[in-house]
Amino acid sequence: MFESIDTSLIDWSRAQFALTAIYHWIFVPLTLGLAVIMGIMETIYYRTRNEFWKQAAQFWMRLFGINFAIGVATGLILEFEFGTNWSNYSWFVGDIFGAPLAIEGILAFFMEATFIAVMFFGWGKVSRRFHLTSTWLTGLGATISAWWILVANAWMQNPVGMVFNPDTARNEMVDFWAVATSPMAVNKFFHSILSGWVLGAVFVVGVSCWYLLRRRHKEFALASIRVGAWVGLFAALMSAWTGDGSGYQVAQKQPMKLAAMEGYYEGQQGAGLVAFGILNPNKQTPADGVEPFLMRIELPKMLSLLAERDPNAFVPGINNLLEGGYRLKDGSQALSAEEKMARGRKAIAAFAAYRTAKADGNEEVAAEAAVVLQDNVAYFGYGYIKDVNELVPNVPLTFYMFRVMVMLGGYFILFFAVLLFLVYRKNLAEMRWMHWIALFTIPLGYLAGQAGWVVAECGRQPWAIQDMLPTSAAISRLDVGSVQTTFFIFLVLFTVLLIAEIGIMLRAIRKGF
Repeated sequence: MFESIDTSLIDWSRAQFALTAIYHWIFVPLTLGLAVIMGIMETIYYRTRNEFWKQAAQFWMRLFGINFAIGVATGLILEFEFGTNWSNYSWFVGDIFGAPLAIEGILAFFMEATFIAVMFFGWGKVSRRFHLTSTWLTGLGATISAWWILVANAWMQNPVGMVFNPDTARNEMVDFWAVATSPMAVNKFFHSILSGWVLGAVFVVGVSCWYLLRRRHKEFALASIRVGAWVGLFAALMSAWTGDGSGYQVAQKQPMKLAAMEGYYEGQQGAGLVAFGILNPNKQTPADGVEPFLMRIELPKMLSLLAERDPNAFVPGINNLLEGGYRLKDGSQALSAEEKMARGRKAIAAFAAYRTAKADGNEEVAAEAAVVLQDNVAYFGYGYIKDVNELVPNVPLTFYMFRVMVMLGGYFILFFAVLLFLVYRKNLAEMRWMHWIALFTIPLGYLAGQAGWVVAECGRQPWAIQDMLPTSAAISRLDVGSVQTTFFIFLVLFTVLLIAEIGIMLRAIRKGF
């Protein structure tokens, strides 16, 4: 069904999509975080009628607007790339994947576009209550928009609610609510949204501390720090909780990703979680006999507890997942990668036989082929895998990025807790060392979010859709040179947009409260 495509085209198509997604995620989390903080400030203004809080909300709204406008531009390009660079993917699962994106565009983006105008231009023209409602609905629209996009992404991680139709060669949705409310989607949504709140809080605190360093707008800066720190501490704590839930979902639905996150090759009962480790760069393949770690410190039985909610449970490693033979929860024996690949090739052959029989009007042969296809369709994607080692994602990248994300999550909890202690019990306005820490924490907020997405997307490879469609079969047949050209065009364009945003924001910040 899918033609063989040059690997350089696959690499460049992946690079272009990754570039767009990385730039887009620079803008999205700040939008989500600032929406909550400016909503809280306007709510305080609504309740107290204190003009100070109105001015504070308006200041952060200006920065929100700058960030929101540029984020929309990168998001539109990202969605267009599904049609231009990933047409096989769009054809194969467009009936399912397109639904949440359509809802996002029709409902959520419409809500944002409607109420953001009232939020910016409605001061003094509409009632205070209606303006406050518009502010919260703008933020809610951005959040709902993120919900549907994350539903689509979660479906790629755990495809549910669909059947394969051999007559159209497409997967078709049969249960919308299974797609929209899968545990993978729910956990991914809350974890991603909360990470945006953390970034928004870090940004507000960092900018406010810059004012304290410059001895400007002291009252505004301290008030913003209080709001930002409370939002940040809540979001950081909840991110840790939802991160645990996400880890459990990964263990259940994407065990190879979990094994890569831990550099975990040989399964065991009571598996330990690597708190700190250095991977052996000489290890090339799972079965090469080279020790995976130069050194590591483990938390005993914690991986089993994370993956199965049982400290003594068996957790398969990379080699177990490739070799099979271990017992699954339902009592059956896990298939090896070779067996899955064989069944995938059988499914592809049965699909071809079905199509040929249908074209020839031979319904009996078509019915027999359909039965074989149905029995093996769960392994359809494995039929395009040529080597079992392709099923192992980039272990070093996934392992280290996971630890960057987790360590920064712990740092943010400590950062906000210390900040709240200092702002309420000490004279934070005079603590220049803390001001500098807050400023340098802003890029760490961005790094944590990007690291999380690297783990989620690179840890899923080689799959565009988990176990169903490999990345190599999902792309469009394009000229490699055209993809390279657009990659560098987008690189320049997005970099210019980012520099423009930073420049506009810096001017707004220097202008002051």
